[in-house]
Amino acid sequence: MRTNRISASILVFALAGCGGGGEQTQASGDSGEAKAAAVVDPATAGAITGVVRFEGTAPANEAIDMSAEPACAQKHPSTPTKQTVIVNDNRTLRNTFVYVKEGLPAQRWPTPTEPVVLDQTGCEYVPHIVGVQTNQPIAIRNSDGLLHNVNAKPTVNRGFNTGQPTNMTTNKTFTSAEVMIPVTCEVHGWMESYIGVLDHPYFAITGPDGSFRIPNLPPGTYTIEAWHERYGTKTMQVTVAAQETKQADFTYSAGAVAMVPLGKPFDPHGQHAEGVPAEHR
Repeated sequence: MRTNRISASILVFALAGCGGGGEQTQASGDSGEAKAAAVVDPATAGAITGVVRFEGTAPANEAIDMSAEPACAQKHPSTPTKQTVIVNDNRTLRNTFVYVKEGLPAQRWPTPTEPVVLDQTGCEYVPHIVGVQTNQPIAIRNSDGLLHNVNAKPTVNRGFNTGQPTNMTTNKTFTSAEVMIPVTCEVHGWMESYIGVLDHPYFAITGPDGSFRIPNLPPGTYTIEAWHERYGTKTMQVTVAAQETKQADFTYSAGAVAMVPLGKPFDPHGQHAEGVPAEHR
């Protein structure tokens, strides 16, 4: 029986695709979970790739006055601004969280042990958007050497409000899936970040070219959702065949909405906009 457990462990793959489509492979030997450990056959695994496009004139981001924190101001070559809407040179949208919302088999996806780093440098959270799996460590770092106060405000998970008076790192985890968790600093009111927490590794965040890649998917039909802090969520259904790479592009419009209420399902086209003020629909 023990030999069988060890053999089964070797066949377990957890292939994580986060951020820009990076990949990790991990093995799990825990067979005591209620759900079967996730197995991805590399001979049939597919992928979803795409870009998040932007139409219209990008709104100006609010300038940040860091004159009271000269050590932070010196880290910026010009006047810093908030990161709410960043449109790339190729007319794509940065900092969009794209993930598999529905369609995955009911399996246990092993948790990465490598922490995701959320840094505080130049009195900004870097990166602005991060993604983690449930119970994956998040290393919240203070690289400025001055007082920061990390205030995470989830609606499903347990929040925290942690002071960091000097260069240091605080490790945190979230136990339940939640998209998204806002993080602010009570010392510097302009500092904000968002953490997407999922119980599987199939997510990505758009970067300087607006693209994303979600690799190592078992064949199936999935609901893919894109989340942006100002322009809300968009979903589409994508069917991935064995060894197929499927394209799934999203497009946001500058005039679609004014603001996204945190924690509310939102359709920028005005359908199912529950909890959204009428003037924002």
